[in-house]
Amino acid sequence: MRVLSGTKPTGDQLHLGNYFGALRQFVALQEKYEDALYFIADYHSMTSVRDAATRRRNAFNVALDYLAAGLDPDRAILFRQSDIPEVCELTWLLTSITPMGMLERAHAYKAAMDRGESVDHGLFTYPVLMAADILLYRADLVPVGQDQKQHIEMARDMAQRFNNTYGSEALVLPEPYILRDAATIPGTDGQKMSKSYDNTIAMFAPKKQLKKSVMGIVTDSTPVEEPKDPAGALFELWRLFATPEEHREMAERARAGGLGYGEVKKDLLARLLDHFGPMRERRASFEERPDDVEDILRRGAQRARAIGAPVLEACRAAAGLGAPT
Repeated sequence: MRVLSGTKPTGDQLHLGNYFGALRQFVALQEKYEDALYFIADYHSMTSVRDAATRRRNAFNVALDYLAAGLDPDRAILFRQSDIPEVCELTWLLTSITPMGMLERAHAYKAAMDRGESVDHGLFTYPVLMAADILLYRADLVPVGQDQKQHIEMARDMAQRFNNTYGSEALVLPEPYILRDAATIPGTDGQKMSKSYDNTIAMFAPKKQLKKSVMGIVTDSTPVEEPKDPAGALFELWRLFATPEEHREMAERARAGGLGYGEVKKDLLARLLDHFGPMRERRASFEERPDDVEDILRRGAQRARAIGAPVLEACRAAAGLGAPT
């Protein structure tokens, strides 16, 4: 059983939503499945990041975050998307059989149109590149949040269309692996934590910045002595680092009154620093050895290409491209 997922490097560091919604579970999946591939989707970042140095820095930082969180490059395959030229060729093969109507129904495209944004070809055909990312490696399971399930459905549709068009079995139809908590991590403003909302708490930000982020979590003006609803963003973020018993006790204190938001924020900050302390040390160690990180990505790309190249060749042969085999 092969598992595959990717992370788009659009910011300096991954945040708590990335970690609890996906990355932590990726690390757990490498224990469950022997065949796991995780890539840094730098091609995908080109629809929003327009600076070369920023893209390279962000991609490198994502690699650091993966390694710091416990991804073992000897067990799982970690690589940069742009180190796999086969994915672009497969994207074209899929583009040629993908109807416009399917792409017009994509959530990202529709949302951009609703906001009145100028949509380029990269954003419009984004689902095709995403499908190529999945289908090139014949992934069986793709970890996604419930709100990303459409991507897998579109990849399956493209695979079926290609196979049916050319009488081939070159492409395997993937299944979604719905991640727990992927859409439930609140940001500092109460909305879903997202870089686009500027409401994130970065996993490995400097302590001063972390303190500013935590202390800036939006709360109401309920006085300390009054009862409080333990279901708000602050309590939900605090709950990520607490045991079920600690959460029950905190909820009782909040409902009884006498618990200030400031106290909860200070405790959250302490727990956050303690939880990510060992990972912060690992990240700093890798950051001091950039050549080692690049070597991990290089070896990961070699292993990924060894899986993907035969799939592309099977698709080329089925479509009648290149010399006869």
